[in-house]
Amino acid sequence: MNFNQYENGSCDIIFSENEIKILTKNGKLHLSDIDLRHLGNVLIRIVADWNTKFNEDVKKLNTFSDTEIKGK
Repeated sequence: MNFNQYENGSCDIIFSENEIKILTKNGKLHLSDIDLRHLGNVLIRIVADWNTKFNEDVKKLNTFSDTEIKGK
C-alpha cells in the first residue's frame, strides 16, 4: 500500500492489485510484525505532516469515540 498525501493534508491510500485480491478474498490484510512496524513509521510521518498542512479550522477539530470517519 502507498500513501499519497496532498498539500492540504488529505491522503489517498493506494492498494496494489495483490492487496486488493487479498482484501477481497480474506476481508482483511494481515501485516507481519516487521511490516506493521514499517506501516506505523509511515503513519507517524503522515500525522506529523498533517499538522503542518491542515488549515486552521481543521487543526481545531476534535475527534470523539462516536465521530464518523467518511472515506471517499
